[in-house]
Amino acid sequence: MRHETLDKRRITKVAVLGSGVMGSRIACHFANIGVEVLLLDIVPRELTPQEEAKGLTLESKSVRNRIVNQSLEAAVKTNPSPVFSKHTLRLITTGNFEDDMAAIESADWVIEVVVERLDIKKQVFDQVEQHRKAGTLVTSNTSGIPIHLMAAGRSDDFKAHFCGTHFFNPPRYLRLLEIIPTPDTKPEVVDFLLHYGDKFLGKTTVLCKDTPAFIGNRVGVYSMLALTHLVDQLGLTVEEVDKFTGPAMGHPKSATFRTADVVGLDTLVNVANGLAENAKDDEAAGVFQLPSYIRQMVDKKWLGEKSGQGFYKKIKDDKGNSEILALDLNTLEYRKQEKVKSATLEATKPVEDIRRRMKVYEEGTDKAGAFFRAMHYPLFEYVSRRVPEITDEFFRIDDAMRAGFGWELGPFEVWDALGVKETLDKIKAEEKRIPGYSGEVADWVREMLDAGNDSFYRVENGIRHYYDIRSKSYKPIPGAEAFIILSNIHGQKTVWKNSGITVTDLGDGILNAEFHTKMNTIGGDVIQGLHKAIDVAETDFRGLVIANDGANFSAGANIGMIFMMAVEQDYDELNMAVKTFQNTSMRLRYSSIPVVAAPFALTLGGGCEFSMHADFVQLHAETYMGLVEFGVGVIPGGGGSKEFALRASDEMKEGQIEQQVLRDRFLTIGQAKVSTSAVEAFELGYLQAGKYAVSMNRSRLLADAKAKAIELAEAGYTQPVPRTDIKVLGKQGLGIVYVGANSMRSGNYISEHDQKISEKLGWVLCGGDLSSPTEVSEQYLLDLEREAFLSLCGERKTLERIQHMLTTGKPLRN
Repeated sequence: MRHETLDKRRITKVAVLGSGVMGSRIACHFANIGVEVLLLDIVPRELTPQEEAKGLTLESKSVRNRIVNQSLEAAVKTNPSPVFSKHTLRLITTGNFEDDMAAIESADWVIEVVVERLDIKKQVFDQVEQHRKAGTLVTSNTSGIPIHLMAAGRSDDFKAHFCGTHFFNPPRYLRLLEIIPTPDTKPEVVDFLLHYGDKFLGKTTVLCKDTPAFIGNRVGVYSMLALTHLVDQLGLTVEEVDKFTGPAMGHPKSATFRTADVVGLDTLVNVANGLAENAKDDEAAGVFQLPSYIRQMVDKKWLGEKSGQGFYKKIKDDKGNSEILALDLNTLEYRKQEKVKSATLEATKPVEDIRRRMKVYEEGTDKAGAFFRAMHYPLFEYVSRRVPEITDEFFRIDDAMRAGFGWELGPFEVWDALGVKETLDKIKAEEKRIPGYSGEVADWVREMLDAGNDSFYRVENGIRHYYDIRSKSYKPIPGAEAFIILSNIHGQKTVWKNSGITVTDLGDGILNAEFHTKMNTIGGDVIQGLHKAIDVAETDFRGLVIANDGANFSAGANIGMIFMMAVEQDYDELNMAVKTFQNTSMRLRYSSIPVVAAPFALTLGGGCEFSMHADFVQLHAETYMGLVEFGVGVIPGGGGSKEFALRASDEMKEGQIEQQVLRDRFLTIGQAKVSTSAVEAFELGYLQAGKYAVSMNRSRLLADAKAKAIELAEAGYTQPVPRTDIKVLGKQGLGIVYVGANSMRSGNYISEHDQKISEKLGWVLCGGDLSSPTEVSEQYLLDLEREAFLSLCGERKTLERIQHMLTTGKPLRN
């Protein structure tokens, strides 16, 4: 990349042309990162009855902007939301093509997201040419129209700054952003978009050739449709396919047919038809010819969730309970779902490592194992033959499948896990059930093996390399130096480890503490490891990061351990466990070296408390943080209740109304509020101004956290002193808490046990029944917190809540 060029271009305003499902959500995501957005769409041609009733005309501004405003409003109402916070919307200005197109003159980037018709796109670009300033980026979000056709006939400056930027839907959550240049696109423009998408938009940016469906949909739709051709031959049901292609295979829970229902069968069919029309030279083109049952479903308008039924149908039974039926693909009639049983799937369950799990899956002797082989062997052949057609570097196919389709491993990574050489004979011998499947992989794969290179990837000095076909050697994956992948440095950089934590030397005097328990829950082994990490860091290093490569940062404390001690009424042991947890939180804050937490995804309970006590929180934009202990019948007991009292005290000193501050803090814990983004985590009080920063790209999170630890160390980090000046309201605050809890109970908004927990929480936040507002120490509040936690653990209804959570994974309100 030409980084010296990247630094010269700044994106402060983006114009998004087209406010449909994709356009409105792309606009929201740019607003998420603080960019000003102009969102435009067409002018309506007729009034609605409501507009006529109001006496409006086609010249009224509200009418002329009706389409764009309704589209944006509909997008914001969707769940999950396309915005980090409702405050994000202030950055979006709406308008229409006729009145406001001239305003794109001030935009640094114009993104076209109108209907998928070349003639309409060209009309829009005619207008763009009239108003854009020279050098402005112009991109199209098309998912299928050749990019070079859209650039034809445009000015030289337009063509030099034009390319495709294919966001996957929903743009906030799906990480794939395909960059598709034309022969006229300036190389530095391509470099800029790859870098900007990665660092600022948080995407996995994938450079694509201008070929049908680019990379993600070309391979993803092939894979999905290839499965549909296996259904009859292997006698598979809808439920079996979704069970086999779900998390056990490293794919999302929605798997195959449920994903098709969510996306919409019409969308899948449109992409398939486009591939059938435009990829006629593809040796597997027959895959894109839809099976009869899919054609019949489309004819019947069974398109999935948008039409109320697809491969699944939600109904109400005789008792009014919801039930989801599955489609019988032979009769096209809906029936009750059948339980899927498989010895192969059972064998994969205890295998945490996804690569080892793939090997177990492949060796299965039942229908699931046969399906795995029948699916993957043709896929390996297919992707090998797409190089160099759709990309010159095969790793981009893996990137696209992970980021766009949620696979844990891309096809070449799965192939590596199974053994490239060991699989060749199996590929050749597999029954040819899928159109175009010959059993012969591309020549470059055999050439790689013949040269003594037995894998597509290898790790050298902590950096991942890929086999480069042109040079016949291994090269670092571009941009990999910006990422720190813990699995790449395990062993050679491990300083200490036990069953729950690994302490790794990240270099430059910084250690990392990585949890690796189930769901990264926090038990005695993790706590022991954190204390050890701080001991080592204080002696031989200059900073500590708490981060991991798992699916979630931490689901909180190991409540199974708490349940056992409470059931056995071993309160001395439980008291010691809670005190140790509290001491760990306090040690994170009051160690002699800076501690940076790097949370992402689920960061609940103890994971949230540890983050709140770190010197700095470097978190991913998609962090769902919260103190959720009310759901299991207790209050936060690892310093979280104390910390909210401390922060409330600081806010009171800033001139806030004391009772309102207390109420807000109380409700955040009492309602077990979990943030839907990093921004909302700040709004809920889990983060403090000046003590956190957001990484948009999850892959950059650890490197960003390490950089912050170095910065704090080099700034002359000084060990802080425990607080003794925390203002609590005593009886004055307790009155507010008790009255509020009693009124909520009287109105049946909360249960009797909820009321009891609320009063215990209020007792801690108010510092007990002190006669007047008083300044207290952190230790005073920690003792109150621990006492309240232990007393609630002695309640039968608390034990019922914990047991229910352990057995069902869901909270119980009793």
